[in-house]
Amino acid sequence: MSKPTIGFIGLGLMGGNMVENLQNKGYDLIVMDLNQEAVAACTERGAKAAETGKALAEAADIIMLCLTTSTIVEKVLYAEDGVIAGLKEGAVVIDFGTSIPASTRKIGQDLAAKGVGMIDAPLGRTPAHAKDGKLNIMASGDKATFERVKPVLDEQGENVFYLGALGAGHTTKLINNFMGMTTVCAMSQAFAVAEKAGVDRQQLFEIMSTGPSSSPFMQFCKNYAVDGVSDLGFSIANANKDLGYFLQMVSDLGTESKIAQGSSANLQAAFDAGMGEGNVPEIFDYFVKLNK
Repeated sequence: MSKPTIGFIGLGLMGGNMVENLQNKGYDLIVMDLNQEAVAACTERGAKAAETGKALAEAADIIMLCLTTSTIVEKVLYAEDGVIAGLKEGAVVIDFGTSIPASTRKIGQDLAAKGVGMIDAPLGRTPAHAKDGKLNIMASGDKATFERVKPVLDEQGENVFYLGALGAGHTTKLINNFMGMTTVCAMSQAFAVAEKAGVDRQQLFEIMSTGPSSSPFMQFCKNYAVDGVSDLGFSIANANKDLGYFLQMVSDLGTESKIAQGSSANLQAAFDAGMGEGNVPEIFDYFVKLNK
């Protein structure tokens, strides 16, 4: 059986490595990104480049999006020369980004009216895992549509989870990132308070890591706060965006999260201080300088 042609929009660290993985596995790719160097890296390996979302969709069986915000996803899809304008009946759109579930469900309804399926499939793990096809993929949408694209998802993910109706993937990812980023904020401030109080940060880590607080996130925070190594590849800007999306989601659900509000306020303050491009554990520097 021939492999589907894939159109891929969004060639950042994650998306670019996902494309390379698919090319290494024999898929034909059509790519698009504002960064022409990223496009060139793909075309040098045999991909074709598209100038518009419409042109990309006209030539692809599966359209994959790896974009940073719901606003950008909607712009790429709904623009006059965007993806929706070129979609073929029977095509499938897969959104690998972290988007607002309400936006995802609206897009899915609009695509279904055109005979096009949609899967939201946010990602876990790192760009290095993307290059090796070892991502965690949290997929949701119509079950029959999921089964159609699962062979391709299996090429990209070591663990591919099916979570149910469209939007469940993005909901799960936002909950996951709420937990993770709140943990990083709390642990980074713990190290910062230790610094202010004159407590040895290495000893604090040794004590905390022997108890139930021990986790990979604690290790990432220790790597920066104690060793000065910033090795969690997720930026303060992205964490700030995701916590904002989480807060919007819980508001849409008719509830609230004081915990997320606190984490979001700290991330926003670090972002406003010019730290947005730094990895999340670097918020330690913000907490060290924080005065009442």
